[in-house]
Amino acid sequence: MCRHVANDGFGPPITGGGEGSSLPETGAYDTDQYMLAMIFHARMRRHECLTADPAAATAVYVPFYAGFDLALNQDNGDLTARDALSRDMVDWLVRRAEWRAMGGRDHFLLLGRPTWDFLRDPSTGWGNVLMTYPAVRNMTVLTLEASPWHGNDFAVPYPSHFHPSSDAEVVAWQSRMRGLDRQWLWCFAGASRPSGKRTVRAQIIEQCGRSSRCAMLGKAAAPAPGSYAPGQAMRLLESADFCLQPRGDSYTRKSTFDAILAGCIPVFFHPVSAYLQYTWYLPRDYRSYSVFIHHGDVVGRNASIEEVLAKIPPAKVAQMREEVIRLIPTVMYRDPAAKGMKFKDAVDVAVERVVDRVAKRRRAAAEGREWQDSVDGDYSWKYDLLEDGQKEIGPHEFDQYVAT
Repeated sequence: MCRHVANDGFGPPITGGGEGSSLPETGAYDTDQYMLAMIFHARMRRHECLTADPAAATAVYVPFYAGFDLALNQDNGDLTARDALSRDMVDWLVRRAEWRAMGGRDHFLLLGRPTWDFLRDPSTGWGNVLMTYPAVRNMTVLTLEASPWHGNDFAVPYPSHFHPSSDAEVVAWQSRMRGLDRQWLWCFAGASRPSGKRTVRAQIIEQCGRSSRCAMLGKAAAPAPGSYAPGQAMRLLESADFCLQPRGDSYTRKSTFDAILAGCIPVFFHPVSAYLQYTWYLPRDYRSYSVFIHHGDVVGRNASIEEVLAKIPPAKVAQMREEVIRLIPTVMYRDPAAKGMKFKDAVDVAVERVVDRVAKRRRAAAEGREWQDSVDGDYSWKYDLLEDGQKEIGPHEFDQYVAT
């Protein structure tokens, strides 16, 4: 993993765009999806509103690399030892004066992995227990994938491979995405899994293999164990109108944000893969930028993916692609040393939302009450989808897909 921590977590630069790559000459990196804690920390160290005075702080960032700790200790059968660093960090944190001011309700941290890695399941033994501590439950926790049934974790985008240093680079990238000749109707970047044929992924590979309008990149995207060829993958995603996004190792996958960066319209098969996750980043109207096909219809072979996509009128496809391209700046992570950029990137969006959440909690505390912008339990995900000013939850079209 040592190569991946270079350049503040961006990893090694892809010089010359890489072999067969469509990535730019500068700002392209072989970024590992689990380096986000370092990337985020690098931005926070240089944040224009950073203060060394805790009393003046609107919010307090905790730079704890929980994902690295987990990667080092996951195979340790001694659970006490596996949880030791997280426990020590929490014990240290709650003794600090900054913490006592609001009991941690103004603190936030980014974990750089899915929430599930920090809510150890006794039945599987996977992960550690960081997010089960009451102190952490008081904080705002940013993760690559949040739980629809908890109230204090919020999903931020996986890092992709282009990290611009100026507004001009962003505009040039967006312009190029608009002008590309996309020769494929749909594509899939991902390898098969040994879980059998009755999965969405297996059906995608089977249907794509039979189609003259679909392209795939599987083992070619990973020429060696543990490696990944981002230039080849990005070139594929940029060549298609629609990029299919089945569940990865969990509900979400990095390829979703590679596809958005490539101006490719994502196709999802479960609402938790995007619509219940990235509510700070993606439009509430998911039909404006994506296609949703029920995973049960695909697994049951009741739906032809290609027929669904081919029926979408060209004008609608163009409209959706433009919406995807509009989203590009807010789902990328810019160079932390860049100055004067007007585009808001994923860090800017996250910090704004955290500050807003803390401000609401602080006002409520001053009035002697607890601000609750979300709840734990079956309907937590519904609160994240409420419109501004809306307080009551009710039936939702995703009810049939989301169960505890």
